[in-house]
Amino acid sequence: MQIEQKITQAVVAAVKDLYGQDVPDALVQLGATKKEFEGHLTLVVFPLLKMSRKRPEDTAQDIGQYLVAQLPDVVARFNVIKGFLNLVVADACWINLLDEIRHDENYGLTPVTDNSPLVMIEYSSPNTNKPLHLGHVRNNLLGWALAQVMAANGNRVVKTNIVNDRGIHICKSMLAWSKWGHGETPANSGKKGDHLVGDYYVAFDKHYRAEVKELADKFMSEGMDAEAAKERAEKESPLMQEARAMLVKWEQNDPEVRALWRQMNEWVYAGFDETYKALGVGFDKIYYESQTYLEGKEKVMEGLDKGFFYRRPDGSVWADLTGEGLDEKLLLRADGTSVYMTQDIGTAKLRFQDFPIDKMIYVVGNEQNYHFQVLSILLDKLGFKWGKDLVHFSYGMVELPNGKMKSREGTVVDADDLIAKMISDAREMSKDKVNKLEDLTDEEAQEIARIVGMGALKYFILKVDARKNMLFNPEESIDFNGNTGPFIQYTYARIRSILRRTSELPPHPLTKGDDSPLLSAKEISLIQLLAAFGSAVRQAGTDYNVSVIANYCYDLAKEFNGFYHDFQILKEPDEQIRAVRLALCESVAKVIRQGMGLLGIEVPERM
Repeated sequence: MQIEQKITQAVVAAVKDLYGQDVPDALVQLGATKKEFEGHLTLVVFPLLKMSRKRPEDTAQDIGQYLVAQLPDVVARFNVIKGFLNLVVADACWINLLDEIRHDENYGLTPVTDNSPLVMIEYSSPNTNKPLHLGHVRNNLLGWALAQVMAANGNRVVKTNIVNDRGIHICKSMLAWSKWGHGETPANSGKKGDHLVGDYYVAFDKHYRAEVKELADKFMSEGMDAEAAKERAEKESPLMQEARAMLVKWEQNDPEVRALWRQMNEWVYAGFDETYKALGVGFDKIYYESQTYLEGKEKVMEGLDKGFFYRRPDGSVWADLTGEGLDEKLLLRADGTSVYMTQDIGTAKLRFQDFPIDKMIYVVGNEQNYHFQVLSILLDKLGFKWGKDLVHFSYGMVELPNGKMKSREGTVVDADDLIAKMISDAREMSKDKVNKLEDLTDEEAQEIARIVGMGALKYFILKVDARKNMLFNPEESIDFNGNTGPFIQYTYARIRSILRRTSELPPHPLTKGDDSPLLSAKEISLIQLLAAFGSAVRQAGTDYNVSVIANYCYDLAKEFNGFYHDFQILKEPDEQIRAVRLALCESVAKVIRQGMGLLGIEVPERM
């Protein structure tokens, strides 16, 4: 049992025995003691004054004396500062806790059972007209990490993806390939499939812009003003009309169009899979918009029949949400085609059929906040029990120092290029430490570069509160100092190096019976921080905030490095003290590995 739990239970018993009152655990406010006072944990007694009917100082004194008498193996002594009871925890108690942490392989994690709640998490949601970019990287890393954190909090987790594989943007790539592709394929070009298709999406936009400019210039020469000329040119563009005609053929199941669509999507999926593998993410179930939009139309028509929605004179179907303080939302266009909201309703229907979902979490950027506010209301109206309580894990945009990304113009920050650069940068940095890696094969050194490069990328993105916009700086992320992934990975590798050298030392228990070594303040602080891992995991799950885990790992690594700097470990002559310090090393390494693992970050044995 954790020290805080033991003290909390003892405080509840103290109030009962001393004052004859029952007090709920929630009223026992226990936290870390401020650095300027002696103690490890502080009890705030103000909430207990109604029960004691005494002054704060007297109440604190009563409870302090009770704890020392009843828990001598936990509370060594205490001091009172006004209404705050500062408790000094016995060294033996810290050592026992350290021993528990060291031997508990699932320390800080809540086990999952068959009866655990089922949480479904949707992330990635790519379009099949372009490769994954930096924005997708943040989305995928957040989704994967959130899934691990929710599982660590005792939930069954299903990771899902919805692929946007239909629509005008897909037809643009298809049309461009038909016109200018000359039979190019991933196999005969050597390009990844998603990059190949993305190139034709950019090509379409390039030709379309040139066509619109030429038409607009023609209309202006005939006396039309610039804005009206541009609007007419976009409407009458033959290239865009061809793309729209191709979409109609797709909707009508035209065999030739559908065959091209399937072929190009397969190229893209193969490319996506390579990128997902490099990122270390995956899915339990993938849904496709081409399979869900018809289900959505069916649910919308069902809602129309039940009076939840209404039809306008032009034939379009709408939801009136003015009663909920929102506006009216289009669900089906006048020509019967669906919108994104329709697709999300259809996907929800299929997911609800496939899984007994208790909670649904959508990992989608904050530009879609309103969309998910509306979706929650609509799903609730349509009878999905989790609709009203769906969670939109809303995250901010990510940019590079040189600015934003524009897919249509071909200036997107490509995920594959970014991954390759991070690994290359890590390999370059390792050359400065050649003496430490000189006995490694080239393959082993490259694997370490991959782990460090990906760790730098993932940590830099995940340490930031997801709700905030962020600037991703590749050079800063791969620094071996400061709040970075490589700093934490290096700390882990340093500890593993220490532990590898313990094979020559005889094993030694942490204590000799009741005889416990005296611990320094730094050692106690490190054990106290280890003990907070479970709380960090719970907070990350409750708040849907994976940055809590990232910053906990940094704090732990920083605290350990301070300890490592100030104390001998392997050269410590006292066997008992050395055993405690080695147990600290072992426990810190394990918790770093578990914490970083929740973020999807590997830690190397050597660096």
